[in-house]
Amino acid sequence: MARAFGAFPELRHPYPRTPIHAPGSATVLYQGRTITLDSVAPGDGLLIRREDLPRINGFEVKPEGACYNDICMPLGSDVLVEHAGQPWFDLEAFANRIGQPFVADREARVWSFAEMPAKRERMLADAMAPDIEITDRSGKVVRLADLKGKKALIVTWSSW
Repeated sequence: MARAFGAFPELRHPYPRTPIHAPGSATVLYQGRTITLDSVAPGDGLLIRREDLPRINGFEVKPEGACYNDICMPLGSDVLVEHAGQPWFDLEAFANRIGQPFVADREARVWSFAEMPAKRERMLADAMAPDIEITDRSGKVVRLADLKGKKALIVTWSSW
């Protein structure tokens, strides 16, 4: 029978685990932003207040569904849920419905969402690059939006 072993296993993680949020809070990572939600429903999923949705991904809950510009996704009882007598928006169910990949650390209460397929397809159809911001060698911040109407060559490199 195999057993786990290693030098000083009690010293591998000598620090006590501490939560990164207050109870009832969560963090959403989306499009390079960190959104802290002060009020989420308890449990394993990500039930948010409907009014927090625009702050996270730009969608708004309307009678016709969740809408972003001219994109509207109909919503059902899997996304608009009631928990403890309060109305909530299930962000995980919405992501699954629209095919948006995400990863979750449920213990730490952190979710990271990839770009939505509908937005990604639209970006390719419109031939619009996302707005990026980089710092040049002299420390000056350069934004792609500042180059609008000009030709730009963006060269990237990575050591991995």
